[in-house]
Amino acid sequence: MELKRILLVEDSAKDVELILAALAENCLANEVVVTRDGQDALDYLYRQGVYRLRMEGYPAVVLLDLKLPRVDGLEVLDKLKSDADLRAIPVVVLTSSREEQDLVKSYNLGTNAYVVKPVDFHEFVEAIKELGLFWAVVNQPPPGSLPPLRATTGIDT
Repeated sequence: MELKRILLVEDSAKDVELILAALAENCLANEVVVTRDGQDALDYLYRQGVYRLRMEGYPAVVLLDLKLPRVDGLEVLDKLKSDADLRAIPVVVLTSSREEQDLVKSYNLGTNAYVVKPVDFHEFVEAIKELGLFWAVVNQPPPGSLPPLRATTGIDT
């Protein structure tokens, strides 16, 4: 079975570390691509800049912080959901913002889920484990989100 790629867009090194640890604790071996700002996330998705030679295909899910440098998360979400090639990629807003306007705008732009990062460490780890399990294992991603199948040896396994 091919593992589904996760794109994590998060500028906080501490949160990245916690998220990766929580996913690993749940034995999720999925490839997690980390971008630190909205522009890097867009470059990744559009295979531009340093990502121009990355493997084809899209992530199975984007975990998106809202408060990002250069291009904020709402702009990334808007661009993603306005693009016919990218709009089917599930986006989970993962933010510390409890502002109603961010919640409303995120859903109006087409987010698939809005999760407020819990302050408590154990609650945070548990929330990430559940998110990872659902989006990277249970959910069926849109076509094109998995890397192309590798050539087989011709031997049935």
